[in-house]
Amino acid sequence: MAAGLASKCSRVGRSLLGGLGNNSSGLLSTSHEMTCSTFLSQQQRTFIQMRTILKVVDNSGAKKVMCIQALKANKKGARLGDTIVASVKEAHPNGKVKKGQVVYGVVVRAAMQRGRCDGSEVKFDDNAVVLVDKQGRQPIGTRVFGPVPHELRKKKHVKILSLAEQIA
Repeated sequence: MAAGLASKCSRVGRSLLGGLGNNSSGLLSTSHEMTCSTFLSQQQRTFIQMRTILKVVDNSGAKKVMCIQALKANKKGARLGDTIVASVKEAHPNGKVKKGQVVYGVVVRAAMQRGRCDGSEVKFDDNAVVLVDKQGRQPIGTRVFGPVPHELRKKKHVKILSLAEQIA
């Protein structure tokens, strides 16, 4: 994805430089480099979709999972409180889940903004998930680390809220 953005920036830079003479090309190339670097440094925050890597924030034994499919979610992908199907990419050696296992999870932190009823918006620095059983209700782990938004109450994930350290 970064390579695609870099090629877009370079095409824009070439089209800008192509119409002008050689007199100010040095000035434009430095401003072009600054524009591309700021464009690449801004992270695009989108839905949690297929092949998104998520951090696991419970003590089920998994460290990172990759989203396979978003269940009962928007056509674009999953948001806070949605259930996903994921594959375990990294796991602790003595955990309940093993590497390569297909698991279900509830998204508890998402980098994409979500509006609240009072007009405020909530967004997190990372994408995180809590692993749950096949029915999607009971967590596999017994602890949940980090903040969890209170919007999970509306999605009927009260057990996750009760295990959480912080409710944001």
